Amino acid sequence: MSMVYDEYGRPFIILKEQQAKSRVKGMEAVKSNILAATSISKILRSSLGPKGMDKILVSPDGDVTITNDGATILERMHVDHQVANLMVELSSSQDDEIGDGTTGVVVLAGALLEQAEKLLARGIHPVRIAEGYEKAAEVAIATLNDIADRVEFSRDNVEPLVTTAMTTLSSKIINVDKRKMAEIAVNAVLGVADLDRKDVNFDMIRLEGKPGGSLED
Repeated sequence: MSMVYDEYGRPFIILKEQQAKSRVKGMEAVKSNILAATSISKILRSSLGPKGMDKILVSPDGDVTITNDGATILERMHVDHQVANLMVELSSSQDDEIGDGTTGVVVLAGALLEQAEKLLARGIHPVRIAEGYEKAAEVAIATLNDIADRVEFSRDNVEPLVTTAMTTLSSKIINVDKRKMAEIAVNAVLGVADLDRKDVNFDMIRLEGKPGGSLED
């Protein structure tokens, strides 16, 4: 143990344990960051898909949340690692921009990082790996544009929208009443949508919770 003083004469005690610690650098730091990010991905992996399992989350106050929504799970978690926090922000931005796929986007990112770790072990530079992923993303986007179908709908024909909404509810607790819930969601969106400008102001949609009763109510 040793004592040092700052420019104002205030003493600071430095412990030997802190002196012995060294900052992780180079490839070890990269692998440490990948491990932190993939750990978050593995937590969500079991909740992905129609057969994904729900997570039971208990807050410090004792509040219990049961969900398989990636953004909700990560929002309830207390993540201190900065790189792991990027995975949390990734899921949150996906929820804000798209409103769905919050689990899949984190699982996909984790899978890409796992493959990147194998490439690093073969001596490939991280910049080269990142460039390869960027090129792969361009190919993937071009392929999606080629195979994409345009779904035609109108206010008089909302069945395509209801069918699409139902597919997003298959893995949720409300899947037994997914058609009714899909119709409620579609009617709410069309009520505030500007179809001419292809714009929807979701802030104009209000969600109210009422205790008791059943989903059919």
